[in-house]
Amino acid sequence: MEPIKEITAAELQEMLEQDTKVSLIDVREEEEVATGMIEGAVHIPLREIPEAIESLDKQTEYIVICHSGVRSMNAALFMKDEGFNVHNLAGGMMKWNGELIF
Repeated sequence: MEPIKEITAAELQEMLEQDTKVSLIDVREEEEVATGMIEGAVHIPLREIPEAIESLDKQTEYIVICHSGVRSMNAALFMKDEGFNVHNLAGGMMKWNGELIF
């Protein structure tokens, strides 16, 4: 099986600045997203991913985000196994220097 492609925070920032068509999924817990999210990200806690993917489009490119990149990698692996085009944000929010929404 092909590994999950990781996107750096700088690559994601560039993609967002260029309006690249991707969907962001933040899998952190409620108290974590309260500290700020990347604009445009949808909050789906990791534990809810198995049920939530039923409403997601397999034709969409997704980038999964968490605090450090570990939980998002787990979510990305699960989503890939289910047939999604998915990438992981390497280093997660710890590496993100862009703007946040609250």
